[in-house]
Amino acid sequence: MASARRLKRVVASQPGFINLKSNAGPSSLVSSRRKRLNKNKKKSWNKHSDINDVEDFLEDVRHQERTTGGLLSEKPDDTLFFLDVGQPKKVEQKVEEPVTGKKRKGKDTRPLRIDLILQHDSLVPPPKDVLAYQKPNAKKLRRTAQRAEHLAAKGVVTRRQKLLLNRRPVQRTTKKAVTEANNNPDRDYYDIWDKEPKSSADTWYLQQTGKMRVKRPERMNSKPSVLPAVEVIAPGGSYNPDFFSHQALLKEAHEVEVKKKKEEDKIEKQLAVNKEDTATEETILREQVEGLIEEDEEEEESAPNEDGEDVAVGGITLSDKKTERQRKKEKAEKMKEQQRLADRRLIDQRQQLFQLRSIKSTIKQREEETNSRQKIRKANQEAQKAQPRRLGKLKFQPEDLNVQLSDELAGSLRQLKPEGSVLKDRFKSLQKRNLIEPRERAKFTRRYKLKYVEKRAFKEIT
Repeated sequence: MASARRLKRVVASQPGFINLKSNAGPSSLVSSRRKRLNKNKKKSWNKHSDINDVEDFLEDVRHQERTTGGLLSEKPDDTLFFLDVGQPKKVEQKVEEPVTGKKRKGKDTRPLRIDLILQHDSLVPPPKDVLAYQKPNAKKLRRTAQRAEHLAAKGVVTRRQKLLLNRRPVQRTTKKAVTEANNNPDRDYYDIWDKEPKSSADTWYLQQTGKMRVKRPERMNSKPSVLPAVEVIAPGGSYNPDFFSHQALLKEAHEVEVKKKKEEDKIEKQLAVNKEDTATEETILREQVEGLIEEDEEEEESAPNEDGEDVAVGGITLSDKKTERQRKKEKAEKMKEQQRLADRRLIDQRQQLFQLRSIKSTIKQREEETNSRQKIRKANQEAQKAQPRRLGKLKFQPEDLNVQLSDELAGSLRQLKPEGSVLKDRFKSLQKRNLIEPRERAKFTRRYKLKYVEKRAFKEIT
């Protein structure tokens, strides 16, 4: 077989050999060695297989579907042919209605070319959207619906349905109003800087946002402090105050200074050194000699113990086992004690019947004490609201009172000397109203030591 194939290849390679195929040309006369292809893999099928006839057939099918909406072989005859019965008879011309717009004579209105281009000319229906018919958890919902139908047939009401039936009816909100145009002069004016907030059912707000306003928590409506933002100074701080109001302000400033002085004296007293606690030569010598001189006290204490009798130290006493008679006696005594306590309790309860008046007075007194303590506690809480809270590691230090003495008072604003700082006053007010925590100015610490260098010009002078 191999020799026969080799002979055929040799004959076909001769110049006088004519191929019987219709597409034989001069290039095919001189045949080369046949390629050996491995056709047992799909890659070789796609590469070395001729599928032009299949592609032409599929293209023809697609063309028929686009133009006629399906294959011509499957179409009925009525859609492919029509019966020619001659020229149709003329229909009586109807009275044309007057056209409002202008119309050119002798020509009918035709659609624009751009409209014809944009028209859908394919008769192939759009593909079915499979995702549009899919539902998430469809299987689970179907089982739930089947179970609900089965329970409804039996007359069983589920817990969820009971909760829905027992739920309070919700007040129906008004329908959403139609949104008005912004350039409508008849619409309501909405002031965003108005002090009084709009209600949650505001028509204009619902029109613009399309949703209800979120309910604000109560803690957001309360201020951190009841103090005003700007505190007005007492009448004695005026440039031309009344005598009594100025003296009252001076007294207040004096009390503040006296309190500071007491605190400073207290600290100095605690840090002061007592002269009696200072060491003298005698105390120093006593401390140095302590423990070196033998004392006879220990010998005197140990002597009486040697003469006396021996005392057992740390002896363990073993209790004898109780007899049955002793156990019965203890049990009887225990029961007798319990009975005695029960009788005593019953007697006390009967005696309380004769003490109802005193008990009522005691209860009334306790209630009065409780009410008074509650009032004191509430008063302290109200007073605490006006005090700054501890927000950080530092404690709030109030600013010093700006008071002028009697001889420093000026008779007019022109001679008045300004005191204090507006910026510092605002900063302290924020701290006092619990808006920011008390803080100190950051201290500057030099990282590297300063280096002094004499310049050349300075050296020449010196």
